Amino acid sequence: MIVIVDYGVGNVGSIANMLRKVGAPVQIGQTSNELTVASKLILPGVGAFDNGISSLRARGLVPILNELVLERNVPILGICLGMHLFAKRSEEGREEGLGWLDADVVRFSFGADSNRLKVPHMGWNTVAIPGEDGHSLVPQPSRFYFVHAYHLACRDDADVAGRTTYGYDFTSVVRRRNINGVQFHPEKSLRFGMELLGRFWQSGG
Repeated sequence: MIVIVDYGVGNVGSIANMLRKVGAPVQIGQTSNELTVASKLILPGVGAFDNGISSLRARGLVPILNELVLERNVPILGICLGMHLFAKRSEEGREEGLGWLDADVVRFSFGADSNRLKVPHMGWNTVAIPGEDGHSLVPQPSRFYFVHAYHLACRDDADVAGRTTYGYDFTSVVRRRNINGVQFHPEKSLRFGMELLGRFWQSGG
């Protein structure tokens, strides 16, 4: 059972609908008890970092997420802000993140190109997979829909499972053991997003 974590800041309905289309059993979880049945988790999210992590804490979901992901090794997929919350901190706010990855969230900064490139990065873009990663969730070739002004900056390159170019290369996919994250929105990415969610459901983690 895939449980989508509903903490008030994610597009859970669209993600659930796409998962059902690929045959995955799915339910939406708002409480610790509802999360405990998960064989896999999805942490979606849109909006500001501080609001997202504060919403998780206000609902008492951080302890159960830590238990499931860090102790029981339940696979999780973070989407957009959901992936950002895996980091230690964000330039966007003052709150501490979950700290599952040795990473910070930083705003796009283009220097001399700042007048040419708009922030947020919005629209379709591609993802490059480093090396030949047979375990990647990301189908190749593919295009995904992005809407974001901030991105992850990982200190350990081993956590970077995909990169996208917008002014410069930035991390758009992460993976550390059972922890997976994507910067783009699979639920808005048509057949490419559907294939990615199907791979997540069928994968070992």
